[in-house]
Amino acid sequence: MFCAIYKSPKKENTYLYINNKDDFSQVPESLKATFGTPQFVMVLKLDNGRKLALADVEKVKDALATDGFYLQVPPPVTNLLDEYKASMAENNS
Repeated sequence: MFCAIYKSPKKENTYLYINNKDDFSQVPESLKATFGTPQFVMVLKLDNGRKLALADVEKVKDALATDGFYLQVPPPVTNLLDEYKASMAENNS
């Protein structure tokens, strides 16, 4: 299975995977507006041995088959101060 990957000019580290290059017909209008004008990155073969940095290949393939697209968003930002305070509270207990 092949897919085309686009990055968002509005949202850093946000990528849109679609089945066919330049065919955004399955992507909801609200997502298109939020995502911005897609910037082409590459065409990628999603085979069983492939690893993706921030997405599970099987989830991407399932989403492409059922929804026609997959949206990859960056992981939430870790608040190091909150983690530090939590660890200090545990150590003082």
